Amino acid sequence: MMKVLVTGISGRMGQAVQQAVAQNPGTELGATHDVGQDVVAALAQADVAVDFSFHGFTAELLAAAVAQGKPVVIGTTGHTAEEKAAIAQAAQSIPVVFASNFSVGVNTLFWLTRKATRILKQYDIEIVEMHHHHKLDAPSGTARTLAEVVCEETGMDYEKDVMHGREGLVGARPQRQIGMHSLRGGDVVGDHTVIYATDGERVELTHKASSRMTFAAGAVRAALWLADKPAGLYNMQDVLGFTD
Repeated sequence: MMKVLVTGISGRMGQAVQQAVAQNPGTELGATHDVGQDVVAALAQADVAVDFSFHGFTAELLAAAVAQGKPVVIGTTGHTAEEKAAIAQAAQSIPVVFASNFSVGVNTLFWLTRKATRILKQYDIEIVEMHHHHKLDAPSGTARTLAEVVCEETGMDYEKDVMHGREGLVGARPQRQIGMHSLRGGDVVGDHTVIYATDGERVELTHKASSRMTFAAGAVRAALWLADKPAGLYNMQDVLGFTD
């Protein structure tokens, strides 16, 4: 039975992960953690950590995990380039699953987006995401991942070619551009759509989440998958066994 440390326990995802741990026959709750508590002591009571807290906490968690040789599942989004580099550094010592979304359906969307972009790379590509009004970061980590997939397949650059919304007299849309639009309102768990448009037709790939449990269950699945893995940086595509 794998013992799981659930961080960010006061948050919506922390609560969902705790519930998913209880529902999975292969896991049990080892400890919980919240802001201001001792993460070292909490991690000592568990075999693996699942983190959906805040990106500023990741470095502290990873330091404790490396010291104790414990694997980590990171579902927190909004990391800076420096924080992402720290995750990669820690993954040289411990196994880490770092993903913007742990839903099986969303990871299927990632895969489909890659395939569709290879075929439709000459189309205008726009990404629209919507989340609840409590969400702190924009665009969502999932939307950013979708844009990164498009960039990889088209040769575009995220920092140079992604347009975050439009306002004013912006002129005709250039072909070498990915439109990114973030909507916030109500209690929306997470909607993501990738739009491919050209003269005469439009293709849309959409995923809509109605429960946080789909993400939480996927994160627990990732934690179990890490049990026998060597040090390295993995994502949910690895966990699900998706191949290109």
